[in-house]
Amino acid sequence: MRLFDTHAHIGLIDEDPIEQLIVAQEARHEKIDGILSICNNVRDFFELHENLKTASNVFFAVGMSPSEVTNPGKDWETAIERGLELDRVVAIGETGLDYYRKFGNKDSQIELFVRQLEMASRLDKPVVIHNRDAGSDILRILKEKIPPRGAVLHCYSEDWAYAEQALEMPVYISFAGNVTYRNARNLHETARNMPIERMLIESEAPFMVPASHRGERNRPAYLPETAEFIAELRDMEPEALSDQLFENSRTFFGIES
Repeated sequence: MRLFDTHAHIGLIDEDPIEQLIVAQEARHEKIDGILSICNNVRDFFELHENLKTASNVFFAVGMSPSEVTNPGKDWETAIERGLELDRVVAIGETGLDYYRKFGNKDSQIELFVRQLEMASRLDKPVVIHNRDAGSDILRILKEKIPPRGAVLHCYSEDWAYAEQALEMPVYISFAGNVTYRNARNLHETARNMPIERMLIESEAPFMVPASHRGERNRPAYLPETAEFIAELRDMEPEALSDQLFENSRTFFGIES
């Protein structure tokens, strides 16, 4: 089994640079040959990129999450462009909309989101999308603004009907540890029915821990449990599923073998 964790907040698992490297090494021992490191803002991105520059299995996205909408920082777009020039930086994100936490207001969140989608189109990068209680606006905006390289709906939380609409666009859907929860029937249906070539998997560490680790802080090393659960849902061998998801990740993020 080999896996690619397409969404992990390594900087939130531990602030110590040595411990962050240990997280990456620990994941490799569990057959996780790739991790996409996610930060909420460009300041944290540059710090973490420096901390993990020797961790060859860690790749990066750079962007502004909706949590930063009231204070994205001066010249944040220029900072994103500068970040994309660094080694192993493969996507813009995470960006998107979060109406649950009510960061700023809807209009300001949408503006921040759209500007990053437009950057992704101009710079030929895929985007990593955060969606919390904002599914209809996410779908509407993507239909108008999705970049040619596509988007991934990370930590998917909608139902199969929503996925069917999203998959009409160049969209991938990524499942986190919450798919392993017994009552997550909408996620089970989506994971079972969607085309496997458009599926990704993530830890969303330190959040969304798989069922058997409830009560713990999540780590990329726990990702195999999520893969095994999805394999059972789809009546597949775990190795066959993980190989397909690994190749999907490389394809979507443009990572050469």
